[in-house]
Amino acid sequence: MASNLKGPAIFLAQFAGDEAPFNSFDAICEWAAGHGYVGVQVPTWDGRLIDLAKAASSKAYCDELAGTAARHGVAITELSTHLQGQLVAVNPAFDEAFDGFAPPALRGKPKERQAWAVEQLKLAAKASRHLGLDASVSFTGALAWPFVYPWPQRPAGLIETAFEELGRRWKPILDAYDEVGVDLCYEIHPGEDVFDGATFEMFLDAVNGHKRCNINYDPSHFLLQQLDYLAFIDIYHERIKAFHVKDAEFNPDGRQGVYSGYQGWVNRAGRFRSLGDGQVDFGAIFSKMAQYGYSSWAVLEWECALKHPEQGAAEGSEFIRSHIIRVTEKAFDDFAAGGVDKAQIARLLGL
Repeated sequence: MASNLKGPAIFLAQFAGDEAPFNSFDAICEWAAGHGYVGVQVPTWDGRLIDLAKAASSKAYCDELAGTAARHGVAITELSTHLQGQLVAVNPAFDEAFDGFAPPALRGKPKERQAWAVEQLKLAAKASRHLGLDASVSFTGALAWPFVYPWPQRPAGLIETAFEELGRRWKPILDAYDEVGVDLCYEIHPGEDVFDGATFEMFLDAVNGHKRCNINYDPSHFLLQQLDYLAFIDIYHERIKAFHVKDAEFNPDGRQGVYSGYQGWVNRAGRFRSLGDGQVDFGAIFSKMAQYGYSSWAVLEWECALKHPEQGAAEGSEFIRSHIIRVTEKAFDDFAAGGVDKAQIARLLGL
């Protein structure tokens, strides 16, 4: 049961920007350390923080990145390819909406955009190995998402075909991660074809149970769809290799429920909140993680409909730190143990 959960760490995607200290890797690592973080998860699409192609081709460059972080007492936890992963599979209904995730020259060119995304994922695998990382985080993308609600009635075979194609696209990528010994951890997320346990199992089947197909656990998405996020850990803990610590709340009323009536984030029944401001039971989650020996990072993904990001970041590090469990090396009742006496055991059992 030994657990060496690491943290607190912070995902930089929501903070990177054109203004200091968010516009360079050195400055943002110093900022994160100033808020008490000891790890940073790096969005690979943001050239202000990392040159992904260079990281894939040059271990020396990766050593420089890691050294920059280390000067501030910070480690790189994982590389994120969420935006590129989204582009591995895009239903035509979302072509224009997701075009912004690709370089300008590829917009309006779905096939070229997809090929670029696949190459980006493979570059991230090589870069992760150069950085000495064992996991990376991403999205699966979506072909079937427009049909998530079964009305109108779905044509027979629609969902099966979508997942077969999703598996066909991802298996070579997963093989590339396997070649370098890195787990690819998918964030189970609405808007992706893999948005709950049932769909993760369908995807896992589609990639033939690939050992590098794993989970980036984020309970906020489960609370908003009213899924038992603690039972999820019981079921899938062997595949959970990354952890986004993000809070949420669900307050249904007589006007809206899970779908939240097309309202903006502030007025939705379900909305993301800063750590401690929502309804997720993180005490129970960290206990489950300790129980199953989760030994990777606890990474704040800050999103909130109300609170300023600086306040959320400042509060988040201590929130995570206070929930990390130092797993005991002995049983609490060892003081009453009487040692091993086989004759006594036989007597107690009437043998």
